[in-house]
Amino acid sequence: MTSMPELPEVETTLRGVAPWLVGRKVREVIVRDHRLRWPVPDTVHELEGQRIDSARRRGKYLLFTTKAGTLLLHLGMSGSLRVSDPGQPWKKHDHLALATDRGRQIRLHDPRRFGACLWLQGDPESHPLLADLGPEPLGPDFTPEHLQQACRRRSAPIKAVIMDSHVVTGVGNIYACEALFLAGIRPDRPAGGIAKPRLGRLVEAIRRVLTASIEMGGTTLRDFVNEKGEPGYFQQTLRVYDREGEVCRACGRAIRRTVMSNRSTFFCPQCQK
Repeated sequence: MTSMPELPEVETTLRGVAPWLVGRKVREVIVRDHRLRWPVPDTVHELEGQRIDSARRRGKYLLFTTKAGTLLLHLGMSGSLRVSDPGQPWKKHDHLALATDRGRQIRLHDPRRFGACLWLQGDPESHPLLADLGPEPLGPDFTPEHLQQACRRRSAPIKAVIMDSHVVTGVGNIYACEALFLAGIRPDRPAGGIAKPRLGRLVEAIRRVLTASIEMGGTTLRDFVNEKGEPGYFQQTLRVYDREGEVCRACGRAIRRTVMSNRSTFFCPQCQK
């Protein structure tokens, strides 16, 4: 199974590294390779000498805030953060590190270099990468009413709608497939034709599947490990994703795979209507 780190993986990473960064002063920003999705700007060195006041996630972005500005990190398709001892040998694809006054380094490892490291001034929510993001799926603003409004008069498949970051941020391919199964909705059903009660069940299913995955440490992906270098365990509970031809655990029918928007999409033809 190959995919990029999704919201639960990013949340798991945040919870793992935050205790090592929040309240700590960054002594040095070590950049070994500027070549990420966008070149790492020299302004990231403005983080040096600053104390990190808070750490949070917005969608799949990690934000570390100081009085001088905010460091934005994105794990891309293959990135991970690890807490390392300064004397630990650097791996081939360790591109940068934050050295703290606690004597540890937080290293960004990204073999495919689709991740990002940017330094933001002012309100980070006004940055183009964040300004147009929809509500957080686990937050109070993601409601059946919000989803109903987003689906109104739309012929697009419901799976495409819930994966649209302008509608709700951070619902990736794996969790969209799983949530649609839990809600009993076919991924290719036109969004505008789904009644509000069913959309309400979908909102709850999205919350349920993301919460469960965060509690289990994320989904095991080929390139993703958590901050301790251990894989997540949510893959063991996947109901449809990456199970083409296997029997549905609910009804016994074979799980099917189709391609939607160049993404493999898995569903049960019996349980999902």
